[in-house]
Amino acid sequence: MNCRVAPLSEDGLCTHETAVCLEAFYHAQHYSKETVVHAWLCENPIGVDALTWKELPTPQPSAGEVLIQIQAASLNFPDLLIVQNKYQMKPPLPFVPGSEYAGVVQAVGEGVTHLKVGQSVACLSGTGGFGTHTLAPAKLCMPLPAGFPAVDAAAFIMTYATSYHALIDRGQLKAGETVLVLGAAGGVGTAAIQIAKAAGARVIAAASNAEKCALCTRIGADATINYSQDNLRDALKALTDGKGPDVIYDPVGGEFAEPAFRSIAWRGRYLVVGFAAGPIPALPWNLALLKGASLVGVFWGDYARREPQANAAMMQELAQWYGQGKIKPVIHHTLPMAQLKQAYEEMGSRGVMGKLVMVN
Repeated sequence: MNCRVAPLSEDGLCTHETAVCLEAFYHAQHYSKETVVHAWLCENPIGVDALTWKELPTPQPSAGEVLIQIQAASLNFPDLLIVQNKYQMKPPLPFVPGSEYAGVVQAVGEGVTHLKVGQSVACLSGTGGFGTHTLAPAKLCMPLPAGFPAVDAAAFIMTYATSYHALIDRGQLKAGETVLVLGAAGGVGTAAIQIAKAAGARVIAAASNAEKCALCTRIGADATINYSQDNLRDALKALTDGKGPDVIYDPVGGEFAEPAFRSIAWRGRYLVVGFAAGPIPALPWNLALLKGASLVGVFWGDYARREPQANAAMMQELAQWYGQGKIKPVIHHTLPMAQLKQAYEEMGSRGVMGKLVMVN
């Protein structure tokens, strides 16, 4: 089977080494005669409407791979960009979108010793998730402990790994510090709130409407800012007694980056996580000088590639936090896999709070 390796990048958030085993659907040497794959196929990346639900034979895993029966797959912003041909990673055509998913191992390839048939796993492989089955590199699969539901697992790796790496590693967040989370009601935003609270920080969550702010309060935010109504700088000054936030977590970019950075505390850390708003902001460099502040890039995927042992330890701690109830993915709702186009429409409207998850 011909597997290609390509970098994965989450709307500027991170890249991840991933095997894009898309041609396996057509060119695997051995096929199961009893099971068929159904998957959303992208044969022409001109948008969601061009996706088609097709039946494909089930391939057998090659060395280092596993065959996963998909139970749940979450919808991330890169999953929208990739079918519009606007994503950094451009997989060979045709491909099955769906970067993050969870399910049960149905078969293992040669050399795979840490996974077994029947084991529950989560995987972030970049593509392949929006279907009933997929091949995945075994090294990218996270074994799931008992009591970790597939829906939560499918919405776990990308957001929590990104947010932990940002806040705890790159941001060096300390208990008692104040964190401002922009875009706080989204997938990475809700994860950031929970991780910051688990680390003992005070959290100010900024979101675009009252409903989203209420969600942030429910999951632990100490204060909220509705930036469709409130002046961000005035609100931050009032909430921090003029000091400003110690750490700013920004997965949005756009128009709020500069006023947020102007409000940062002395020795503050501004975490550049992504650009969901679209425009990449241009900040005046003198602001960093005047505040003694740091502009810190967050590149979780490359961190995972360059420092695999540290990343594995991080993922283990996150799994423990989940088991202890400190963190839990916020699920907007679930939809049947057949309704993927409806899910894309919901995400494109930017009304989703937390994660949308497709289920089989």
